[in-house]
Amino acid sequence: MQMISSRDNPRVKSLIKLQKSAKYRREASMFIAEGLRICEDAVRSRAKILTLYATEAAMKKYPEKFRLLSASAEETILLSPTVFSQISDTQTPQGILCTIKTLDKTPQFGTIKDGGKFLALDCLQDPNNLGTILRSAEAFGVSGVILSADCCDIYNPKVVRGSMGALFRVPFMICDTIAGFLDTASELHSFAAVVNREAEKITEVTFQEPCVVVIGNEGNGLKQETISACQHKITIPMNGNAESLNASAAATVIIWEMLR
Repeated sequence: MQMISSRDNPRVKSLIKLQKSAKYRREASMFIAEGLRICEDAVRSRAKILTLYATEAAMKKYPEKFRLLSASAEETILLSPTVFSQISDTQTPQGILCTIKTLDKTPQFGTIKDGGKFLALDCLQDPNNLGTILRSAEAFGVSGVILSADCCDIYNPKVVRGSMGALFRVPFMICDTIAGFLDTASELHSFAAVVNREAEKITEVTFQEPCVVVIGNEGNGLKQETISACQHKITIPMNGNAESLNASAAATVIIWEMLR
């Protein structure tokens, strides 16, 4: 089993780029999952594990799980603690990390016109929000998530970690624009989530399948072209002086109301 102890090793440099660069992740068609639980989720979800990287200490601490991960990976490489800490994106690394082939989930949207309740994200930028939204989407049974191309990268390490494995299980697709997607999916009942007291209260809406609710950017909300492409405008009624919710909190409320 190969051991890497040099920070100048080409593989180490590649891993650092995978952690930091969305462009490099797209070019390489792979991403990183770090931590024992996330890597196990990837195996259970039948994601394609390219390489398992681990420290010798982690191999000895988790012998059975290490064997499972190693058997599922195309190759296994050991890293010295110093090198692993250099490539890790966490404060207290477990010493387990996998590179995974990017997921092709678009075919799962082939029958979208037949039913389902979907969530669309328009220019969402915070990876922590996206990870939480994916986790809520899985928890409540959203049929799929549609992301505009200007959303933060779904393979960002913070998204992968924050989704708690939902990334591997929730169907998702990335489109150029949400407005463009809606123009080609006229069979969907579409709802724009807006901060507008004139919009229909979400608690009074009936979400008939197939339908999609669109959530916008954390600071600017939905683009006007996206709002115009939706058939309905809905809002979350709030008391007090609060004008809006955090994007992930709003998404969780919307998902609950859409699926209850």
